[in-house]
Amino acid sequence: MQMAKIGATAKGGCNRQALTDLDKQARDLWVQWAEEAGCDLRIDQMGNIFARRPGLNNALPAVVTGSHIDTQPTGGKFDGVYGVLAGLEVIRSLNDHDISTSAPIEAVIWTNEEGARFSPAMVGSGVWCGEFPLEYGHNRSDKTGKTIKQELERIDYLGDTACTPYPIKGFIELHIEQGPILENEELQIGILTGVQGMNWYDLTITGQPVHAGPTPMEGRRDPFMALHGIIKNLYAMTAEFAPWSRVTFGDISAQPGARNTVPEHLIVAVDLRHPDKSVLAEMDRRFREIVAESCALANLDHDIAIEWQSPAVAFDTSCIDAVRKATVDLGYSNKEMVSGAGHDAVYVSRVAPTSMIFIPCEKGISHNEAENAKKEDIEAGSNVLINALVNLAND
Repeated sequence: MQMAKIGATAKGGCNRQALTDLDKQARDLWVQWAEEAGCDLRIDQMGNIFARRPGLNNALPAVVTGSHIDTQPTGGKFDGVYGVLAGLEVIRSLNDHDISTSAPIEAVIWTNEEGARFSPAMVGSGVWCGEFPLEYGHNRSDKTGKTIKQELERIDYLGDTACTPYPIKGFIELHIEQGPILENEELQIGILTGVQGMNWYDLTITGQPVHAGPTPMEGRRDPFMALHGIIKNLYAMTAEFAPWSRVTFGDISAQPGARNTVPEHLIVAVDLRHPDKSVLAEMDRRFREIVAESCALANLDHDIAIEWQSPAVAFDTSCIDAVRKATVDLGYSNKEMVSGAGHDAVYVSRVAPTSMIFIPCEKGISHNEAENAKKEDIEAGSNVLINALVNLAND
């Protein structure tokens, strides 16, 4: 709740977007807490922050946990930051009980997970794992033209540690579910086996800008004439691949954007998801087919640009087992499941053994100021995390 005061909104949420002054305040506070817990701190070239609690043998690969502290513009108190603070609480608890681990344990803050200010999402962990070049990460800009590198320099979080992988025994990310499954089934812990595949597209439909009054309807090349059919058919297609398929139209822009002019361009952000890569590939094919047919019927041109792709992820068996064992040993009700949302664990999994832990969130609401979680569930998730991490660190 102390962290949630930074960027607090009137409706009880948080607006703490990546690399803003508020993000700097939150980073500074977490770094202060980590130093007070005796951690060794390092910051890499993408502003990712690593806090290390030494082990008995620091030559061993580290066991790592963490998430992100940046939020959506109307975000909540728990998305991402819960996993970051839980990682710090693990270190504090080990200190409190004077427990040593064979391998070092680290907590990490990943930069710009949300993708709300700088696209794409998860760019800090993406550069770290090698998905994106450092130059690409540094040059991502917000709507005002400010780049990630410029903002890292401005808030004094452009580190000199190389943004590259290092030896990791296991990475476990703790997170609220951001969906309703655990709550609906009255379960406390989600044991994550993987993450859905995700495709982000920018669909541009091009017509002819004409006056809204004198131009008859039948003579128009209006991009909206294709859009309604595209949306309807994509919703129908997604229903065919239920229950894990997803389609979202998160942003629509009309150009030139004049009230009394038929737009020349419609630019639509389309998000397709499914945990089975073959199904997602079929959804991609059908999406392109639907767009082509709808635009041809309305005598419109179109272009589909891929903004970002994240293939479906299967997590590491040893890390899943560590989470499962901790959950069962503690007696928490649980379910093995796949994440419908992207997380930094997606990119970490490409270079290190990885898994995740979910806890319920109220009504499954997330990316929303009403986001909430019960104290007992927050505690349960943290208990699973500390046991899983210690077991990995001492194995």
